[in-house]
Amino acid sequence: MGQITANELRRKYIEFFVGHGHAEIKSAPLVPENDPTVLFTTAGMHPLVPFLLGEKHPSGRRLVDYQKCLRTGDIDEVGDEVHLTFFEMLGNWSLGDYFKREAIQWSFEFLTGAKWLNLPLEMLAVSVFAGDEDAPFDQEAHDLWRGLGMPEERIARLPKKDNWWGPAGQTGPCGPDTEMFYWTGPRPAPAVFDPKDRRWVEIWNDVFMQYNKTADGTFVPLAQQNVDTGMGLERVTAILQGKSTCYETELFAPLFAAISAITGEAAPQKTRGGRIIAEHLRAATFLMGDGVRPGNVDQAYVLRRLIRRSIREARKFGVEDLFTARLAAVVVDQYGELYPNLAAGRETILAEFEQEEKQFASALEKGTREFNKVVDGFPPHVERKVISGRKAFYLYETYGFPVELTVEMAAERGFTVDEAGFQEAYEKHQELSRAGAEQKFKGGLADNSAATARLHTATHLLHKALRQVLGDHVAQAGSNITADRLRFDFTHGDRVTPEQLAEVERIVNEQIARDLPIQVAEMPVDAAKASGAIGLFGERYGETVKVYSVGDFSREICGGPHASRTGELGRFEIKKEESSSRGVRRIKAVLLDSSK
Repeated sequence: MGQITANELRRKYIEFFVGHGHAEIKSAPLVPENDPTVLFTTAGMHPLVPFLLGEKHPSGRRLVDYQKCLRTGDIDEVGDEVHLTFFEMLGNWSLGDYFKREAIQWSFEFLTGAKWLNLPLEMLAVSVFAGDEDAPFDQEAHDLWRGLGMPEERIARLPKKDNWWGPAGQTGPCGPDTEMFYWTGPRPAPAVFDPKDRRWVEIWNDVFMQYNKTADGTFVPLAQQNVDTGMGLERVTAILQGKSTCYETELFAPLFAAISAITGEAAPQKTRGGRIIAEHLRAATFLMGDGVRPGNVDQAYVLRRLIRRSIREARKFGVEDLFTARLAAVVVDQYGELYPNLAAGRETILAEFEQEEKQFASALEKGTREFNKVVDGFPPHVERKVISGRKAFYLYETYGFPVELTVEMAAERGFTVDEAGFQEAYEKHQELSRAGAEQKFKGGLADNSAATARLHTATHLLHKALRQVLGDHVAQAGSNITADRLRFDFTHGDRVTPEQLAEVERIVNEQIARDLPIQVAEMPVDAAKASGAIGLFGERYGETVKVYSVGDFSREICGGPHASRTGELGRFEIKKEESSSRGVRRIKAVLLDSSK
């Protein structure tokens, strides 16, 4: 089979699908722009939701890319040989173009073709949807695999929980999928595919969005049938190289070499602490590259948690000096060519790591002393040793201890933590709960309602007004829009004064009163920038982009839903201005009925 590197796998995948008429698109940032249901881009299809729903993509109907993703649901499991928070997903899409026949044939060709991955057919197995009372057995997918030479006993028929995609809510696009597996145990592979045998490892998934689940629970055919596929780069690289874990591949080798030099540990990749440091700081570097800065809410909180957990693991190795920036530099050097925003932001990224580490180092020392006082203060005869939620919150508020860190340290001393009590204290202290940080994207679709479109349009007006009042240094650092309110993060070092906020609000309402038309045009990205359009995330766009102009007031590169005129918006009202993270401010605002 040969040793295929991760870089070769990326290149081969893109080359293969470009050869089959797909346009390569760039990876979207880890922070979604238009989906309030999740903090991070957690799947390759996530940035393409509007186009899966029927919106025209500037690059066409056949797309391919490698997409950076981040999931926090298993963050506490990181440190074993399997779990990752950050990963890359290879994907190809048909937006109402080809369907099952081409998708399955191309999957088979890429996996087994001598020019591509050259995997032996006898090492592969597949699964298809078995059918139920809602939708029939996927006979077409089954027959396509049989026609390609897959033995009947290697085709598993599995239920919805295994071979069905979406919808996350009560209604929406959904459909069967077919999954491909590779045998990682001793050869020869078993003649019969047993999906419960973990030595059969899933390597690829083709999703066929062919139904729409209606409000009454019935499934009707979709007008636009889509294909959405995903292949995990790290997992497949390890399999192609015959490695038992992705931590043994070249994707992590430079990091582990640097960790070994810093800690003195000969083989950090074989230790839980070494894997936590490598995985978390790789993820943290990518988050920094996408503009996230350490803080106490949402994405900023997850970033801080990743960094601080890494620092504590390094302390266990006896590391007292600053080290996170050194490891971040390794990640930037390794990925800077693939993801240019890392190279472009190198100095800022490294400076942020150093500042966060200095801040935490002091807090960790003081907080650990305080933690030990709490633990040592328990009478020896007390059997149920529980640190109260109030004490855990005190450690968080005063010393910056994430509650997860307190839980981890407590477990090492035979204690538990009243996490419910901590959460209650936290919610009393802050309006925003950390609970959103653990959401995992389940395939839900972005809200394209009229209310959301109006609020999305309002963010354009707000962005431009902020630049007029505060200066051109203001740039969007994230947004979260629901049907009820908008939340807009932007770069600005100081608190926005009440006078400045009032002026921003006045400007926005002035533009609403002008009833400006909102127009969209597709153009090359360079032409868009030359026209004065603001590009919120430079890495997000392909060669052709959509530019939304709000009359003569604002012009932005964007892909979200919009109103047709500003007069539809109603009255704009800022509800709150606060710090989001270091150097980033946050505004929450609503649109009210102008007649009231």
